Amino acid sequence: MTHARLVPCAAVERIAGKVSGTWLFQGTRVTVRALFENLEGGATVDGFLEWFPGVTRAQVEAVLEHAQRSLVEA
Repeated sequence: MTHARLVPCAAVERIAGKVSGTWLFQGTRVTVRALFENLEGGATVDGFLEWFPGVTRAQVEAVLEHAQRSLVEA
């Protein structure tokens, strides 16, 4: 069985030396992990965007869609 290779999410970046090389929302220092931790803790997307104004709704939606696709395709 072959698996489709998931295309990288354009809303994030990983740069060695920037926040220890963790996945960040592109153009920010906000970690993707922060989104998932906040959502798991009961936050809404609107709340997250309010707390992290450098992140756009489009970036959050792209990350969530990417995560969903990766689960479906895994």
